[in-house]
Amino acid sequence: MYRVVFFLKNFFFLKPPLEVRLSFFSFFLLKILCVACGSKAHHLKTERMMNFIIKTHKVGTIYTKPHLFVLNKGMNSGKPQKTPFTNSFVVIFQNEEDCESLFFIAFSLWKTKFWHQHLVGSVIPFLRLPDFKKEFSPKASLMMVEHEEHQKNVAALKLLEQKEKQFHENISLISDLRRAIVYRYCRK
Repeated sequence: MYRVVFFLKNFFFLKPPLEVRLSFFSFFLLKILCVACGSKAHHLKTERMMNFIIKTHKVGTIYTKPHLFVLNKGMNSGKPQKTPFTNSFVVIFQNEEDCESLFFIAFSLWKTKFWHQHLVGSVIPFLRLPDFKKEFSPKASLMMVEHEEHQKNVAALKLLEQKEKQFHENISLISDLRRAIVYRYCRK
């Protein structure tokens, strides 16, 4: 024990050469700068501030800014769409990119039946505007935290939507061909 204390006392009182002290200091300074710059860049890259306004849609209103509609009545409440529903909220954005991103967030929330817990009413359930405003903003922010991952998910969802549309078109063409063959067969 005595030897360890003696060694530690001597170690702290000995001064290393100036070059060693500078390189030691510069190493930690460089590390601090890298961490600070990296965390700031990471912070800017991952979080994105979105501004949007949520209102009740009035039939006949024309919106000039990018927007999307969210159904607020029935068991499909929360369903987003580019064209207006009779009973819907409208979410208005500053730019098209934010509209596109939040469309897929709203679509994900609807598909996972997130809004079912907020529906009220016994015969025709509906979603209240204050409930929608209170839950949509934080949920969208939470889903946008990892912006790069979110962009990848949006790209994948767009691709799936495109493939689904092609699939339905193919089914329609197959149905038309089947009908044409059956008509030709029945005519003979």
